[in-house]
Amino acid sequence: MTDSFIETIQKSKTGAGNGTALSCYETPLVTVDIVLCTVIQNRLKVLLIQRKQPPYEHMWAIPGGFIHMGETLEQAASRRLFEETNVNHIYLEQLGSFGQPDRDPRARVITVAYYALVSAEKLNVQAHANAEDVGWFSVNELPELGFDHAEIVQKALVKLKRHLESSSVAFQLLPDKFTLTELQRVYELILGKTLDKRNFRKKILSSDILKDTGETKMEGYHRPAQLYSFASLRTAEAS
Repeated sequence: MTDSFIETIQKSKTGAGNGTALSCYETPLVTVDIVLCTVIQNRLKVLLIQRKQPPYEHMWAIPGGFIHMGETLEQAASRRLFEETNVNHIYLEQLGSFGQPDRDPRARVITVAYYALVSAEKLNVQAHANAEDVGWFSVNELPELGFDHAEIVQKALVKLKRHLESSSVAFQLLPDKFTLTELQRVYELILGKTLDKRNFRKKILSSDILKDTGETKMEGYHRPAQLYSFASLRTAEAS
């Protein structure tokens, strides 16, 4: 979004408010930003775009952009994610709002952030729109990010950890069929710690959220591991 475009929006708002009770109020701009996470090569990663235009030109940032007047926040988040990265049709969870007055050097901009979790094998990321490049980065090795996006990513990770045990969010990072070892690894990557194998399996198998597929998969030199799937087709919402 160029500076001239923002100036045009601000001027049109000023003119539209003349003669009304709202004309005495300043009107901030609103954006959406998305933290998209996945697991690649046993590492929890976040999708970043390299910005094509100022501010923070050529720097990395999370996908996002300005909302349109006729769309909801969720629609705007889905649209901008697709426009910049080619990622579409995924579940988005609202993270929160971020509104420090100086978070965007161009204007007073408030952003509503979302986070999304998805299996890497379901994605075909491509750089489009205001992105000159797109890539996956380990959450522990992020480059310097534009705006306040480092803070947004960290808050998304905190919320993800908090909701891990009370929701099915971890299953969105897995393929349709997975082993208990793969499931445990996702939990460990999100929590940032090693879990006891026996206790984890006992707890997860007693929760009735898994369905035995009757299929197996070779893992190393051990005997074939049982493949499971998520018992519910409904995406559970983390509240």
